[in-house]
Amino acid sequence: MTTDLRVLEASEWDRWFGTLERAFGGALAGSADQREMWRSVTEYERSIGVWDGEECVGTAGAFTFGLSVPGGGVVSAAGVTMVSVAATHRRRGILTSMMRRQLDDVRAWGQSVALLTASEPEIYGRFGYGVGTRQLSAEIDTSRVSVKVPSAPGAGGDGDGGDGTRLRYVAPDDAREAIESVYARLVASRPGMLERRPGWDRKLLIDPPETREGASALQCVLARRGEGDDAETVGYAVFRIKPTWDSAGPKGTVVVDQVAALDPVTYATVWRFLAGIDLTSMVSASNLPVDDPIQFLVSDVRRAGLGVRDSLHVRLVEVGAALAARAYQAPVDVVFEVDDAFCPWNEGRWRLIGDEKGASCERTADAADLSLSVRELAMMYLGDTSPAALARAGLVRELRPGALTEASIAFASPVAPWLPHGF
Repeated sequence: MTTDLRVLEASEWDRWFGTLERAFGGALAGSADQREMWRSVTEYERSIGVWDGEECVGTAGAFTFGLSVPGGGVVSAAGVTMVSVAATHRRRGILTSMMRRQLDDVRAWGQSVALLTASEPEIYGRFGYGVGTRQLSAEIDTSRVSVKVPSAPGAGGDGDGGDGTRLRYVAPDDAREAIESVYARLVASRPGMLERRPGWDRKLLIDPPETREGASALQCVLARRGEGDDAETVGYAVFRIKPTWDSAGPKGTVVVDQVAALDPVTYATVWRFLAGIDLTSMVSASNLPVDDPIQFLVSDVRRAGLGVRDSLHVRLVEVGAALAARAYQAPVDVVFEVDDAFCPWNEGRWRLIGDEKGASCERTADAADLSLSVRELAMMYLGDTSPAALARAGLVRELRPGALTEASIAFASPVAPWLPHGF
């Protein structure tokens, strides 16, 4: 078989995207507006296709993102997306060839980190990707569970939140600027979050009826504090209502799409609102940080239906640059022996020296303190998984006594990393 792997041209997009849709079992774009949104955010120079004659048989792309890392910094990252291989062309090395080309390109673009959300995690481990963040889901029985709102220091206002905060419905499109403002202020506070590029505000609020699965159109509530022109948006929720009735009455579900706030009281106030919407008895949220405050604010955590799964998968494309781009919770001076067969330029020993102010990571001939693969480094990178946990699984070897503890403390993040939305 002779195939042609090449950079995508705008005139080829419809065939390319059609191949992707077929591989995922149907239409990914629920409407013409949604399809045009995907076309508008496609970065053609960062997208590739594999062609068998005139037929597109493989797709892959990359978005340009800023990724927040421990210490509050943001690094340029490639958000790998739209990866597919036609079922007629499986097991012919097409995926491997696209991953090879893509990682070479990411390195040439000067980006030290690649990211993806995996339809099947097993596929990407062999290319050096590891789970970098996880997500919490919740199914809260609000007929039995209440949400506590903590007291705000000095609170005395008469607003909905007891501290001058007022909740108001706003049409999602009209709330877009306010939502983006709050989100942008939160990015540096939690590793794993993405700096949104132009067009993503539209993607996250697009609302084709055929994707609602019996729920309402998107609804939005803004939390605002202050009066008149001085009022500030300090939180928001974007959600749907899925009505359900039985012989006993209404049992609707509030399906949470996005929820965020700039302070704990506002966050709890927004959640109390969601838990108290009339004609509902359940709040369902599929993507929250694993340390999300809601699990500590509910009156009965057993009736909150909590679950955890993998989310963002991370690949260190340039080990030295990636490790030097983040800060460390405690002083660290360790030498890693890194195995990376797919990106051999990362192989060998790297000396990491860093603290809460920054770091350097350079090649060294010094004796190794820890031995691991680049996949384990990726799992440690944002602070989700400690080197000690990986060592207990036999995936990290300690070669210098004490090095494992030193690295585990340094790589930890006081805030759990979290990917707020897919791409």
